[in-house]
Amino acid sequence: MTTTLDRRAGRVRRYLTVLIATGVGVLSLPSHAQATDHIGPRVSHLARIPGGLGSGSTIGPDGALYVADGTSGSVDRIDPHTGGVSVYATGLPPRVLPIGGAVDVAFVGRQAYALVTMVGGDIVGGPHIGDAAGGIYRLDGPGRVSLVADIGAWSVAHPPMTGYFVTTGVQYAMEVYQGGILVSDGHHNRVLRVTLDGRISQFEPFGNVVPTGLEVAGNRVLVSQAGPVPHLPDDGRILALSRHGAPHEVARGASLLVDVEIGPRHRLYGLSQGQWDGVMEGSPALPNTGRLDKVQGAALTPVTDASGTPLVLDRPTSVDFVSHTGYVVSLTGDVYEVTGL
Repeated sequence: MTTTLDRRAGRVRRYLTVLIATGVGVLSLPSHAQATDHIGPRVSHLARIPGGLGSGSTIGPDGALYVADGTSGSVDRIDPHTGGVSVYATGLPPRVLPIGGAVDVAFVGRQAYALVTMVGGDIVGGPHIGDAAGGIYRLDGPGRVSLVADIGAWSVAHPPMTGYFVTTGVQYAMEVYQGGILVSDGHHNRVLRVTLDGRISQFEPFGNVVPTGLEVAGNRVLVSQAGPVPHLPDDGRILALSRHGAPHEVARGASLLVDVEIGPRHRLYGLSQGQWDGVMEGSPALPNTGRLDKVQGAALTPVTDASGTPLVLDRPTSVDFVSHTGYVVSLTGDVYEVTGL
């Protein structure tokens, strides 16, 4: 019997087959952010990473913003005061599809690590993606990286309980946790725990909810969920995970939720990429429909400017905060600052 998942997987297989055969990218629409001259929260352009494909980011021990660049297989450093961009590390496997490659970066102390995905493995019943190892890499110096944990190989050997068609999974974000690293997999629907000596285990499995961003608050782990297609606002949730109890919902109400972070005044924020474009599973939101949301009670509500108009973001992928400023990375490779929070 042909199921809905089978039909969707078939469409994605055909789509990826064309991409692999032609090398054509689909994420090249122009971007912009709206700003306001009023006092209060506002958005302004800060920088653009050279590879033009933004994903995960973090604030480093020096206070700079570090952004994973999947196109060039690098991690870029952005000066938050000047917007100056420099290459921090190279040598990571570059993307072979419109998504993937280096997708996130984190520091354990002063040591940097990068998360790489969708550079190897297979589409079930479809094309071979590649032979590179996807997982966590330690950034050892200019042009030198070391594979710490091969998450792709582990995922092939330990398939999820939910349906899937990418054998290696699609890892999205990572967060430092109790001396190791947590990794979300939005396709295999789970959060993994990785030790710095390369051991991998399942931390929390889910149904078809598409876990994305991660945040750690003490012993509590927060995870954002985009929800299944069409990524409706009611499915965009923030959950709190605990090793001693079942996950519980913190807030909901944002479409295609891709990140969760603790921001100014210890307020919890979610990042909505916006209205799904409807092209296929895994495709992004429509341009300029993204929002930065704050948790109020059990709801996610858009951050607004002084006139009460929601701030507009173009397909954001991650957010980090320093003091009262948020730094938002876009799928287009543009980086914006949200001031006055």
